[in-house]
Amino acid sequence: MTASLVQDIEAAAALLAGATDVTLLGHVRPDADALGSALALGHVLHRRGARVRVAFGEPDETPETLAWLDVDGLLTRVADLPPADRLLVALDTPTPARLGRLAPRVTAADAVLVVDHHATNTRYGTHHVVDETAEATAVLVTRIIEAMGAELDEAAARSLYAGIVTDTSGFRRASPETHRIAAHLLEAGADPAEVARRIVDDHPFAWLPMLSTVLAQARLEPEAAQGFGFVHTVVGAASVATVRIEEVESVIDVVRTTREAGVAAVLKETASTGDGPVWTVSLRSAGDVDVSAAAAELGGGGHRMAAGCTVAGSAEEVLDRLRKALDRAPLLRLP
Repeated sequence: MTASLVQDIEAAAALLAGATDVTLLGHVRPDADALGSALALGHVLHRRGARVRVAFGEPDETPETLAWLDVDGLLTRVADLPPADRLLVALDTPTPARLGRLAPRVTAADAVLVVDHHATNTRYGTHHVVDETAEATAVLVTRIIEAMGAELDEAAARSLYAGIVTDTSGFRRASPETHRIAAHLLEAGADPAEVARRIVDDHPFAWLPMLSTVLAQARLEPEAAQGFGFVHTVVGAASVATVRIEEVESVIDVVRTTREAGVAAVLKETASTGDGPVWTVSLRSAGDVDVSAAAAELGGGGHRMAAGCTVAGSAEEVLDRLRKALDRAPLLRLP
């Protein structure tokens, strides 16, 4: 860690150690890193006597595969949040826009701590622990908890492990230090088999016909993405309606395994406006093309190898914009 990051972590730990009322927010459609990080830090603060709330802008219900991590009942509906926050902690959220309808709480809060690992983070808080080299926000939260002098128990370790194992694609992109952190979490009581089964491997039968329909529409463009290849598919509203959000989000993990494609994309229909359908787009890179730059061009962001955006228009219009953005994106290594 750099000296400045160490200082930021120590400042965050001091801020949290003295907090008595805290609201922790994850991004819309929270994944295991966002919600696991929030619940782990919230659990530690709750155990120290603080009043704690954990929330996210959408959907209204907590993803089923993540709800079991909330051992303290900290998850709070948007309607039940106070008008403003004494201390707001935004986790795994690079811009206020990614908080959805909760974005106005940033300017209303007395203090805002941003903990994130996205390269596109805009540093919109009063305090920051931002490190784009960290593989997961859960890694940074683990370091903050340690700096607070708090003991990691089973509940906190489980939530942090969930964030790390998912954001590193099952440790495929984890550094030696992150493996050491994971070992510490296992020693604290996290059960890796349970986390993998309940968050990664558990799907209802409806997932299979949905996946079959969606994969049948997949297309490979070998010359796209600067010659590295581009594979993509679309999850239309009819398919989205048959399964949980977890199943929709899992499609990219199948599509990205295409050997001939350096970039994978999945378009997921989430709404409809006067400009046409609204799509949330998941992008993954095999390591050649910076997909965060392409996502940023379309109003989104993320990591160099995993990013996303929300775009309105027909599926073909969105794909055409993606093709052009990918052709302009920086390369992560020479062809």
